Amino acid sequence: MKVFLSRVHFPVTALGPGRRLGLWFQGCSIRCPGCISVDTWQHGIGEVDPAEIIDLLDAHAAEAGGLTISGGEPFEQPDALALLLRHWRGISDRSILIFTGKELASVKPWLRRNTGLVDAIIAGPYRSELPQTLALRGSDNQQLHVLTALGRELLEFDRPALPADRRLDVMFDEAGDAWIAGIPSRGDIGRLRRALAAAGHRASTSADQGPVAA
Repeated sequence: MKVFLSRVHFPVTALGPGRRLGLWFQGCSIRCPGCISVDTWQHGIGEVDPAEIIDLLDAHAAEAGGLTISGGEPFEQPDALALLLRHWRGISDRSILIFTGKELASVKPWLRRNTGLVDAIIAGPYRSELPQTLALRGSDNQQLHVLTALGRELLEFDRPALPADRRLDVMFDEAGDAWIAGIPSRGDIGRLRRALAAAGHRASTSADQGPVAA
């Protein structure tokens, strides 16, 4: 089985309750206008041996407050997604939260085949023309669906966003490039860019590089 990942990080504090392990799948055909994660759109890159990911899950399960899956589009790798979530279920009793650009109805067949593997889903495409007032959501059309008793801890986010909900985790990779995890308020990236420019730095994002190949 092939698994394509953009990145793995622990801890992530801006995408669900607690200090979570975050997995970002690589590849997305939805490609919402205004998406800040253009670097996760391209398919066929970032191939990782599933055994390596399982080792990472094992390494962090004891200390992680949960598992958050994003992308990219996780449900475009349905078999790999099921494999990794089944393994997490065997090593952790902490919640699984998935962010998907698909509507809940379109992923229900997968959920029925994999009953109990997902505790909560935030579903729906990002729409930059809509308001952004809700916690853990980039636009107000996106909906939080709690699917299990364990997922009820996510109900604390079924409310208007507070200032603390817009905090961002900032990480650096081996090449020295920075990336962020979280749900920024509109304009945050521009303000960050201007602040860096004022300090004599140059900042560009994956969105600046234009559309990527399919």
